[in-house]
Amino acid sequence: MTQLDVSIMGQPYKLACKEGEEEALLQAVAYLDEKMCAIRDAGKIKGNDRIAVMAALGIAAEFLATRTSEGPFAGLSLAEVRQQMTAMHTVIDHALAPQENLF
Repeated sequence: MTQLDVSIMGQPYKLACKEGEEEALLQAVAYLDEKMCAIRDAGKIKGNDRIAVMAALGIAAEFLATRTSEGPFAGLSLAEVRQQMTAMHTVIDHALAPQENLF
């Protein structure tokens, strides 16, 4: 197990994860922090617990939308969606590489 020190909405947390999963955890923390800060900054909801619940509901809705029977990721697990996105990034990177030489 590995321990990471992270910050969510300015609050420090010490989180544990399996070896090799640090990057995924850091991405999840960054995503949650972004969602919670956006809710806080909108100023409509007060209290960290309420902000956390609203962020969790939003993230759950996003996740469930990827599991619907429609759309490009229909019926895929989150891991499969990540694989698809990684493959798309690779294709885009290869397509844009020659463009970078122009600038």
